[in-house]
Amino acid sequence: MDNLSQWFDLGVLRAKGISLGGSILAAALILLLGRIAARIAASTLSRVLQRSHTDATLVKFLYNLVYALLMVFIVVAALEKVGVNTTSFIGVVAAAGLAIGLALQGSLSNFAAGVMIILLRHFGVGDRIEAAGQTGRVIDIQIFSTVLVNDEGTRVIVPNNAITSGTIKVFAAPAEELAEQPASSAHAA
Repeated sequence: MDNLSQWFDLGVLRAKGISLGGSILAAALILLLGRIAARIAASTLSRVLQRSHTDATLVKFLYNLVYALLMVFIVVAALEKVGVNTTSFIGVVAAAGLAIGLALQGSLSNFAAGVMIILLRHFGVGDRIEAAGQTGRVIDIQIFSTVLVNDEGTRVIVPNNAITSGTIKVFAAPAEELAEQPASSAHAA
């Protein structure tokens, strides 16, 4: 009975309530300021990538990835402030990340290859290439695939991983096209 009366003692309830209320307020502040900081960090990265003429699709993807990762850390910090044991939460997030990574292994390799194609710029839209057993003019370079139009006019969608895992031939433009271009804009083969 003594223990029960201790729980209902107003002094104890007030002390615990003030302590918990302060922790909740601090956690809310961490979430608010953390969210603002995550947006600023992701936006700064986005601006830097745009200034370096990185593909818009890649910029948007990296913005979302950085923002999401920062928000996970911020939520963990806020939960820790309230007093939640986050060790098991971090374990669940890590296991989920591993499971998703294994499930998307093919897509992730195509994504990584797409990033390499965009950053290394061995070829660009308008170039005629031969890669992954396909020959044609590049009409679009996407994150997961590259779109070619072959000599018959057929659109061919080639996974980026297939392109980067083999030899890529970039054909020189016909002589009349090269003569019309200033020397600085011609692609080096």
